[in-house]
Amino acid sequence: MAMAKISIKNMMCYGFHGIYEYEREQGQKFFLDIELVTKDNKAAETDKAEDGVDSAIVYGKVRDIFENERCTLMQTAATNINKKLLATFPHVAEVTTTIRKPSAVIAGPLDYVEVEVTSKQGE
Repeated sequence: MAMAKISIKNMMCYGFHGIYEYEREQGQKFFLDIELVTKDNKAAETDKAEDGVDSAIVYGKVRDIFENERCTLMQTAATNINKKLLATFPHVAEVTTTIRKPSAVIAGPLDYVEVEVTSKQGE
């Protein structure tokens, strides 16, 4: 059975996540990738929006979750996003959220710290 993959890449969000209290108070920029895999490719067959995944709705939902919830761990933030997207889109089989934190509190040069979490429907 054919499936479709829908991706949003390098979405910038301002979030209040981190192990240090000041990170959860002041916030900082994060960059997110969202990947959704459908259970089938019905949208391609019917060409109907309601059979697919509206990327604008995904974008808005992710931004709302990420910017309005505070988590200590990026893994928790990614898991929360995945759970809510799977609940919103029952025809999505799997969601992968990748979060990049360019201003990670690490004593050394780096581009970013990244976390990737994949969740499946029914887990």
